[in-house]
Amino acid sequence: MSYRRKSWLEKLSDKKGLPKTLRLEKSLPCYNAVRKMGAEAGDKVVIANPSEIVEVMKKVPKGKLITIVEICGEIAKKHRVKACCTLTTGIFIMITANAAEEAARGGKNLGIPYWRTLKVDGFLNEKYPGGVKNHRRLLEKEGFKVVRKGNRFFVKGYEKYLVDL
Repeated sequence: MSYRRKSWLEKLSDKKGLPKTLRLEKSLPCYNAVRKMGAEAGDKVVIANPSEIVEVMKKVPKGKLITIVEICGEIAKKHRVKACCTLTTGIFIMITANAAEEAARGGKNLGIPYWRTLKVDGFLNEKYPGGVKNHRRLLEKEGFKVVRKGNRFFVKGYEKYLVDL
């Protein structure tokens, strides 16, 4: 039997059973990250569906940025819970970026400016198509100043560019 790898667009499709609300427990892989965002053990958290993440990413206009923190905040607010799982959200952000590029190669524009989505503290995402080099190029093309901090790159003053959703 032959195995065919799923395309990025197929991976982006909504997942059965999501969104899912549950109580934050120490056994959850995103426990520490979600606690940094203000949730405590026992608080309700949501594991989002990819389409919810895409919906937020599409709202970021030229000249503005968003981080995973704001995306999780929006999704948590939508579901009236304390927080959103940052682990699955981060995975779905990366899948979204790759799906957008895959679609573009096929001549289709999904309308997702994924490069405007940064990691925590304004860092660039090495898992985006073309890695940090391409992420940097796309941000600088829009006028953002990207600087090095150790081995990583981030958008200087990213906080002042955060979108108000």
